[in-house]
Amino acid sequence: MFSGFHFTTAAWFLLLFGAFGIGANKGGLAGMGILPVICFANALPAMASTGYVLPLLITGDVCAIVIYRRVVDWKIFRRFLPPALAGVVLGFLAMGHISAAAFGPLIGGIVLALVALQLARSALGTKLDRFFESHSWGLGMGLLAGFTTMIANAAGPVAVLYMLSIGLPKWNLIGTMSWSFFVINLSKVPFSASLGLINGFSLHLTLLLMPLVLVGFIVGRYVAGRMAQKAFEYFVLICTAAGALRLLF
Repeated sequence: MFSGFHFTTAAWFLLLFGAFGIGANKGGLAGMGILPVICFANALPAMASTGYVLPLLITGDVCAIVIYRRVVDWKIFRRFLPPALAGVVLGFLAMGHISAAAFGPLIGGIVLALVALQLARSALGTKLDRFFESHSWGLGMGLLAGFTTMIANAAGPVAVLYMLSIGLPKWNLIGTMSWSFFVINLSKVPFSASLGLINGFSLHLTLLLMPLVLVGFIVGRYVAGRMAQKAFEYFVLICTAAGALRLLF
């Protein structure tokens, strides 16, 4: 079954762990969003890896929208989705003008800035709340999420930091992200296919990796269910910052 793929042992480990991580992220461990992307980008050429990751993300999205459909904050969903879809189009248009080597540092720098902003909010209490609750903040974060997910499947940290910044509780955050990214990832399929990033070879490999997504989803849901809100927020921030540093350096 695996004879058509010629990867090193290390690359296979990254692919298997990356697929598991996608499932765990969709299952409830939202802070892991950037880690599977890094695994695939180290096992495969960075830009090409996005075409392998996308079908696995959609697999996890389908599981998530079934399980978490009752905890979606539809008001936030409707606010976040339109600018995110516009950001997907902007990312598609920009892909021909950004070198593959620049993707990681660009997204890593953006995410680290957002982590710093979230930490500043925690330190300053309610002084920044009006800014985070503003329409312009939601618009900007939606555009940024769509842009980063199109060019590198790396919008998870952007979206989760946005939803933390507006104070969404853990399960509402997970449910709202599930539906948001289900729609966003589906919208990316025609663009990725037109760029040749999704093809028969990539679909064959992702089909083999899909069971790991399902296993990861079950594990992620179990762990998230036993994590307190504050611990969940710290977990998200630490994982996001670590992933951003890896992209940056």
